[in-house]
Amino acid sequence: MAQWLLKTEPDTFSWDDQVARGGRGEPWTGVRNHAAKRNLQSMKIGERAFFYHSVHGKEIVGVVEVIREAYPDPTDPSGKFVCLDVKAVMPFPEPVTLVEIKAEPRLADMALVKYARLSVQPVTDEEWRIVCGMGGVDAASTR
Repeated sequence: MAQWLLKTEPDTFSWDDQVARGGRGEPWTGVRNHAAKRNLQSMKIGERAFFYHSVHGKEIVGVVEVIREAYPDPTDPSGKFVCLDVKAVMPFPEPVTLVEIKAEPRLADMALVKYARLSVQPVTDEEWRIVCGMGGVDAASTR
């Protein structure tokens, strides 16, 4: 299974908002970039993603799970973009900031560092393990 990173502005939709949705999850809408769209279309039920607060905070704060694969985004009047549904799995005891990620040499090639504006990104197994450790979470417990 692949791992991912999903960016959201906490003023618009925060980790607390995601947690409040419970097991029914929440549609991940509003993606308007074709590379991010392709990543959404690649995500499968059961795959996990880091939940990243962008703009304010700039930190990974938790892990979510895909519970419904890509379908037409109801917020897109053009009909070109997709969304999917995710539910909260676990918070990070210690949020991992972008500054910390950039300071970790083993994460120099992470999409979050190289493609800062991309809102839906793949995360390698090694990156997942490193970031989980930085956040105080055993990577195996997130699978």
